[in-house]
Amino acid sequence: MSDFASQVRELNNLDMSNPGDWPMLAKALASALVIAVLSFFGIYYWVFDLQDQLVQVQGKETELRQEFESKQAKAANLEDYRKQMAVMQESFGALLRQLPKSTEVPGLVDDITFAGTGSGLKFNQIKLEKERKAEFYTEQPISIEVTGSYHQFGEFVSKISGLPRIVTVHDFTLASPASTKDDMVFRATAKTYRYDSEEGK
Repeated sequence: MSDFASQVRELNNLDMSNPGDWPMLAKALASALVIAVLSFFGIYYWVFDLQDQLVQVQGKETELRQEFESKQAKAANLEDYRKQMAVMQESFGALLRQLPKSTEVPGLVDDITFAGTGSGLKFNQIKLEKERKAEFYTEQPISIEVTGSYHQFGEFVSKISGLPRIVTVHDFTLASPASTKDDMVFRATAKTYRYDSEEGK
């Protein structure tokens, strides 16, 4: 008991400025304390770094899981996508066949003229305007001026919309000429479109 009391007194009377003169017990305790503190901080930073890596891996796992589920859903519906693509290609081909080739535009002008005269209209003018290029197609405007009644104009536009080629009517106006009370002048721009296969590839 006296040895333990003397050792405690020695520890209380340590010269902090000269640790080389400390007794063996004090040096052992100080060394153990330094090792414990260093070990604690080393383990703390090592575990902290592992936790950071774990968070990153968990985030990557979530991202990969979502990507996998998305690809799995696409793979499960692949056959449906192929069927839809085949239907779309068929519809697209049908639409392309409705677009006139450059060699067919004069015939289309004849069809429009026939539709107008068949509706009882008198043509004052029908003229091809300058083509306008778009990204995948070429627009061909056709200026039209006809004389007739309101109902004849309606029948004419209806016949144009029923042509086997795609034709749209834009910017139409109706005017009553001063010379007659019954007939009106109908002016419009009919537009047809040509698919540019080279640009659309």
